[in-house]
Amino acid sequence: MTESKHTPLVIKLGGAALSCTDTLSKVFGAISKYQTQAQRPIVIVHGGGYLVDDLMKQLQLPTVKKQGLRVTPYEQIPLIAGALAGTANKQLQGQAIKDGLNAVGLSLADGGLCQVEELNPELGAVGNAMPGNPAVLQAVLATGALPIISSIGLTSEGQLMNVNADQAAVAVAGALDAELVLLSDVSGVLDGKGNLIKSLDEKKANQLIDGHVITDGMIVKVQAALQAANDLGRPIEVATWRYPEKLAQLFAGKSIGTQFLPQ
Repeated sequence: MTESKHTPLVIKLGGAALSCTDTLSKVFGAISKYQTQAQRPIVIVHGGGYLVDDLMKQLQLPTVKKQGLRVTPYEQIPLIAGALAGTANKQLQGQAIKDGLNAVGLSLADGGLCQVEELNPELGAVGNAMPGNPAVLQAVLATGALPIISSIGLTSEGQLMNVNADQAAVAVAGALDAELVLLSDVSGVLDGKGNLIKSLDEKKANQLIDGHVITDGMIVKVQAALQAANDLGRPIEVATWRYPEKLAQLFAGKSIGTQFLPQ
């Protein structure tokens, strides 16, 4: 990653960090400090699978995943949109405000930021997001605010769609022509012996998937990162939020996880 004051930075925030206020506070602290130093536009994109899992348990509804993606029956999408675009988004916004950031809660649909279509009929209301019009998001950034964007989108027919948060972050970064960091529970991609792989291209990643070193939800993350590297024409970083003291270095362009290289 090469730091540029004017290139926006999209940070995808996922995993258990979303449910831990202490961790979130440290992440927002690092963002606030970096934003002050670098005067650089920052956007957060988030999921919130743990909230959806909790909700499904409470409602005694089954959770089914195919290739790491949550099957979302159309009759359940209002509930899932409520958990992600409502509860998760506002909890994150609330924590950011508490930590002194001027946060604005948005979704993929606002201002036509992303165009969303059904990904696969077998998955139900799961959307594929493509970059759209960034004008409204740019206007929000111009005020100095921190946009926090949920991975819920709308089709052109106004149908609610649940988009994988990694893929949503790729689409938002594409719309803004931004740099992208995917922050999650894991420190990056690990080899068969548990060592961090510093950089990956498509060929090496496919070998690791075929060899079952990269599995389950990590496959979705890796494929999203490779797609982003190719779409954006720049390296994409997958790293962890677990060491908030390293985040300022990461935002400033130093690799602390696995970098995905464009073809």
